Amino acid sequence: MATEAGKLKPGSYVVIDGEPCRVVSMIKSKPGKHGSTKARVAGVGIFDGKKRELMRPASSTVEVPMIEKKKAQVLSVEGNIAQLMDLTEYNNFEATIPEEFEGKIEAGGEVSYWKIGERVLIKEVSGP
Repeated sequence: MATEAGKLKPGSYVVIDGEPCRVVSMIKSKPGKHGSTKARVAGVGIFDGKKRELMRPASSTVEVPMIEKKKAQVLSVEGNIAQLMDLTEYNNFEATIPEEFEGKIEAGGEVSYWKIGERVLIKEVSGP
């Protein structure tokens, strides 16, 4: 999916350098004598937490990640890897447990997760 760079707002999502990011700030410069309005977008990577910047003409298109928000049951936990089963499609997959949820995820419990492309990010933990 794509949108205009000038239409992004803090809190929205954009792909910067191939990495899905949450927009933390957006600054538009005034058009100059020989140029168009520029958009400077600062984002933080959803998966790695690294800060990235994007500078483009405000009218140019930028890629927006498709985020699927789903729930899954925890089948097993080994180290920092959880084996999950989607509660609507019933397919099994593995996901890395974020630091904030280490020790809180147990077999039989449920989690909310985001699926972005083929990558999975656990966002919330529910009890068994």
